[in-house]
Amino acid sequence: MTIDQGWVALSQQYYNVNNQPVDLINASISGETTAGGLRRLPSLLEQHNIDWLLIELGGNDGLQGHPTSNIENNLNAIIDLAKQHDVQVALMQIRIPPNYGKRYRQAFEGLYPKIAEQKQVSYLPFFIEDIATQTHLMQNDGIHPNQQAQPMISEQMQQQLLDLLYN
Repeated sequence: MTIDQGWVALSQQYYNVNNQPVDLINASISGETTAGGLRRLPSLLEQHNIDWLLIELGGNDGLQGHPTSNIENNLNAIIDLAKQHDVQVALMQIRIPPNYGKRYRQAFEGLYPKIAEQKQVSYLPFFIEDIATQTHLMQNDGIHPNQQAQPMISEQMQQQLLDLLYN
């Protein structure tokens, strides 16, 4: 799947066709961790005039079994850095597979609403909740949505993003 086939590009096409003054920047990198996102954020803030930052990070940290305290510290630092640049933040809930154990999974997944509340940023539910249970919409890894799922994700995210921007 190319970047042009992903939900961000599809959402941008929708906004363009519907004359919505929204420019999305897809700064995602496959395999990225919260530490990597934190390292890259300063240059992204310098390169782009950003009003909103949607943080959809932590899944790879969780899959690699990183301590939840490290994930929390990195997400907090990302939010703090964005706020220092007058960027509004939305934090996306991330989930990990149940085979990581109940205690770790609960600690990991509990980070997101806790951080959003503590940092007073917008909180978005896990965006592929309905898709993740449909194996025909997932890549062979069982973790990432496939190309067929991208229009569905795009449709779901379009309104959520507009609600963030204009409410």
